[in-house]
Amino acid sequence: MQSSLLRPIGAAAAFAVLVTACGGTSRHSSPSALVAIGAGLRGPSGLHATVYARGITHVSAFAFDSRGRLWATASGASGHAGDGVFLVARSGAHPVKVVAGPKGPLGLVWIGESLYVSSLGAVTRFSGLDGTHFGSRQTVLHGPVPGGENNNLVRAPDGQLLMGISSTCDHCVPPSRYAATIVSFRPDGSGLTTFARGVRAAYGLVFYPGTRNLLATMNQRDDLGAKTPGDWLALVRRGEDWGFPACYGQGGAVCRGVPQPIAVLDKHAAAGGVTVLTTQLDSRFAGSALVAEWQTGKVQLIPLERTSSGYRGTAQPFLTGIADPLPVTVTADGAVLVGDWSTGTVYRIGASK
Repeated sequence: MQSSLLRPIGAAAAFAVLVTACGGTSRHSSPSALVAIGAGLRGPSGLHATVYARGITHVSAFAFDSRGRLWATASGASGHAGDGVFLVARSGAHPVKVVAGPKGPLGLVWIGESLYVSSLGAVTRFSGLDGTHFGSRQTVLHGPVPGGENNNLVRAPDGQLLMGISSTCDHCVPPSRYAATIVSFRPDGSGLTTFARGVRAAYGLVFYPGTRNLLATMNQRDDLGAKTPGDWLALVRRGEDWGFPACYGQGGAVCRGVPQPIAVLDKHAAAGGVTVLTTQLDSRFAGSALVAEWQTGKVQLIPLERTSSGYRGTAQPFLTGIADPLPVTVTADGAVLVGDWSTGTVYRIGASK
């Protein structure tokens, strides 16, 4: 991610800002409630972790194709020579680099036989896959913030694509109307509109299964010292204004009318990918959200309780032992995949046999 996701700021900093802005945060020790579950990880009893793949250094996003194969992006921090799109044909297979670039790819989604990749200042569509080669490459969206950090992509139930765009600065009013927003557009790039505004950096996006409820991870300001808020998991609705930069959850007049988050995460967490668990993994966690915290080295579990206004929950550690967790997703059989940005390892967490 760039500065934002990871805390934003600027095109060259996909992760550089993330590191510098969060550098004062210490790693959390493994909570006593978690136990060794394999592959060097700690998690809830009854789960088992294995290595799904190795070798995607700076892994940043996941998507499955129609054949159930894992695709992943890699996005560097200050350097982007290794950026690209990789294919992992099956568990244990060596990742194959199918596309070199685009620069700073942080979002990935398949629509039919086309793969969409969000990157610095663009969304690109790849189609005509033959083996490990795409026959066509087309930029469907330029910008919309020149050189800006485009984060995760998700396809909405109505067929639109939604994408988070980071602010171009930590706490200023962005000069572009599309910075610090979640935008919506058609798969051909037309119909660009602002879905929600005033969001410093929405990184992870996922729809709660079977609903139109969009969950997003939000990275907060880093200039507030002792007043620094935790990052957020939020339910985001079309037309909302989340108040950045004036409101960061402190209350008062500047936060009047600003929605409340579902859960507050760690300070400077660099909240990354988000997914929702199914009953296939473990009924204890069904319907809970998982959020990767890049900076703390934790994956947080947020049990989602329905309320009149949406959801609420409290974050609790679910996985530790991963250096810099970033992308997270659920497989067709209900297992969890988590990518470690720094080591390039993809972990699979499933039920113990």
